[in-house]
Amino acid sequence: MVRKSIGVLILILCFGLILSGCPKKTVVKEEPSLKKAEELVSERERVAKEARERELVKMKEEEARKAREFEKSLVAKKEPGIEGEIYESKLLKDIRFDYDKYDIRSGDAEVLKENAAVLKKYPTVKIQVEGHCDERGTNEYNLALGERRSNSTKKYLISLGISPDRVSTISYGEEKPLESISNEEAWAKNRRAHNIILSK
Repeated sequence: MVRKSIGVLILILCFGLILSGCPKKTVVKEEPSLKKAEELVSERERVAKEARERELVKMKEEEARKAREFEKSLVAKKEPGIEGEIYESKLLKDIRFDYDKYDIRSGDAEVLKENAAVLKKYPTVKIQVEGHCDERGTNEYNLALGERRSNSTKKYLISLGISPDRVSTISYGEEKPLESISNEEAWAKNRRAHNIILSK
């Protein structure tokens, strides 16, 4: 009986020693080291630099695409009294005027903003604004009205940031109608400011 008690006691002691010899492991959460933080910053800078380089390449490709688009839009045109080759481009749009008026209408102001944006993209381009009228009125009156129309167009382009030395003006009065028919629809088309390109 005594032996049995001693055996149980020894077992309990052994078990207690085993438990006390295996303490719970404490998990220590490591804070990021300074080196790791520097590596993280360096990686972010590298990614940002690569993104900037990609953006720069895309911008250059877009500029080249626009230049090609502009070149393709040019149509050579010979005009009496003008030396050298001149061009027209579908990227520069005409504006229209009300009868006997030369002020810029709100819708046409938007067209001129688009034209100004094109000219800003291609800073070497110089244009001439032609003022045109319908057939009503005398030749002298229409020449003067066409001049006022081309000048008001030029002033508006200048107000949008286009240099004055890039825009010249001329009036053709009623001499060069788009439509030779005598009705309101044709007259409305003939009352216009048209752009030609003098240098690319």
